[in-house]
Amino acid sequence: MRVEALTGGDLEAALDDVARLRIAVFRDWPYLYDGSFDYERDYLQTYRDSAGAIVVGAFDGDRLVGAATGTPMEDHAEDFAAAFTGTGHDLGDLFYCAESVLLPAYRGRGIGHAFFDRREAHARQLGHGHSCFCAVMRPDDHPLRPEGYVPLDAFWRKRGYAPLPGVTATFRWRDVDRSAETDHALQFWMRPL
Repeated sequence: MRVEALTGGDLEAALDDVARLRIAVFRDWPYLYDGSFDYERDYLQTYRDSAGAIVVGAFDGDRLVGAATGTPMEDHAEDFAAAFTGTGHDLGDLFYCAESVLLPAYRGRGIGHAFFDRREAHARQLGHGHSCFCAVMRPDDHPLRPEGYVPLDAFWRKRGYAPLPGVTATFRWRDVDRSAETDHALQFWMRPL
């Protein structure tokens, strides 16, 4: 196993594999995302276009088995940046740690920490003072919630992140048990760098 920070051409070369990972990993709880490769390629254009973007890849040999992405918040989807309107936070100070996706067989090996370590170091190098991400909010009684599911809140808090009260984004996608896209609320978490 190796974990590498990818930028520039290396980042761009990895994006199709990132798309496939997003479709596979986000299909499970709590995202329940029924994604398509065409949508993913369009969504990931943000990383091609942002000079400050990073993909942290986890590789088993040459195979990408996990990835974490990030960009300056100003470069990311308006739906996410709009959540900070009226909060007093300067978008130029925020680095957005977007997705972290890792195939189940590779979890519990410290790769999640490596994902955050590399993205936070990249954010500091770019001069950002805060790192943030958002996570989907699902009700505890959702019919597709797996029994015994443990959310990642404790992991995020251990890394110094805390939820930002009232700072949420709304994003649309189709759930695996739905025939059409619906709105989903995502809670922002942040920490100083």
